Amino acid sequence: MKKFTHARIYREHDEVSEILVDKGVIKQIGKNLPKADEEIDLQGRLVVPPYVDAHLHLDYVYTARSEGAANTSGTLFEGIARWHDVKKNQTIDDAKERALKGINEEVSRGVQFIRTHIDVCDPKLTGLKAMLEIREQLKDKVTIQIVAFPQEGMYAWKGGDEMVEEALKMGADCVGAIPHFEWAREIGEKSMHRTVELAVKHDKLIDVHCDETDDVMSRFVELLNALVMSEDIGTRTAASHTCSFGSADNAYAFRMMSLFQKSGMNFISLPTENAYLQGRQDTYPKRRGLTRVKELWESGINVCFGQDSINDPWYPVGNGNLMNILDNGIHLAQTMSFDELDRCIDLITHNGAKTLNVEDQYGIETGKPANFLVLDARSPFEAVRQRADVLASIRHGDYLFKRPEPSYDIALDLLAGTK
Repeated sequence: MKKFTHARIYREHDEVSEILVDKGVIKQIGKNLPKADEEIDLQGRLVVPPYVDAHLHLDYVYTARSEGAANTSGTLFEGIARWHDVKKNQTIDDAKERALKGINEEVSRGVQFIRTHIDVCDPKLTGLKAMLEIREQLKDKVTIQIVAFPQEGMYAWKGGDEMVEEALKMGADCVGAIPHFEWAREIGEKSMHRTVELAVKHDKLIDVHCDETDDVMSRFVELLNALVMSEDIGTRTAASHTCSFGSADNAYAFRMMSLFQKSGMNFISLPTENAYLQGRQDTYPKRRGLTRVKELWESGINVCFGQDSINDPWYPVGNGNLMNILDNGIHLAQTMSFDELDRCIDLITHNGAKTLNVEDQYGIETGKPANFLVLDARSPFEAVRQRADVLASIRHGDYLFKRPEPSYDIALDLLAGTK
């Protein structure tokens, strides 16, 4: 058995506690717990559940400098056009190598749960085959969900819906779609019906790239919500991006939020990437590209953040550091009251786990897997304010990694000699 002592557990009181772990499972949480074979003093640092990246494209990572990948307009739609050419040269070995590098970047920064969208508009399903291998290979170190994602459309790319279904049969976890990229509103609606049909038929989760546009008339989130509410699968559904919802008028938005509450549908916002991609046709005022994160959160509608891209035709930077994503997101969404700062870590932890439907294996609770992070901070407020580093990532009671507390060969002391 192992015992982690002097831990300040996120969402708990400020006093330090102990975590007793046996065979990779949390046996007890409290004070003065029984002795253990190994006792690890966390010295009052903040302990949080593992970070959850609810939206990432692992088949795209590190392709930004590939031949033909330059996105000169910086728009979503040119990014799709550039990827259409880039992916033709992708091999399984290349896809695996890049994806493993991306996963390593994320896991080294505290992520233990990833939902990745894999483009299935590819007759060879190269990216999917690579990711299925990696998911199995790394299952003890990181939980990976795969979305069968038709990047070029279920119907705009001929046979796209058939490739989505084939991917589900091969083992993908979620049905994906991109209705705003289809050639007409009616075809986008058709893709929403097909998405729900496939999810019910194959008992899969749903995650739709939904209304990733500034066009206020793009309202596929309304149809998606209605369809999953009718099938009673709202909690198994996520609407990613929903950028146009951030531009919609209040009469529409608040009516829809009451329906989102009723369905239980989840929302995933991608703060850094959508701030970069959206508003490209605006002069000023220039839209932020964000969905209504603050209003969704305040209304009790589950919303979380994700990285989206790492160095690909849509987004030139990104490194899997969700504390950076959180920092950008709460600035853009203007969710920075002291109360919000104390609980906004939910946006990259608990809320993401709820979106992925993995709550049964997630959280610092007795009887659940001993998966948690030790941050270089002593409170949620300080963790967010300082963008705290992850000092240790623990999975099933063992270290995925551990790093020393930052130190200096020569420390800065501005007060020296001032007295």
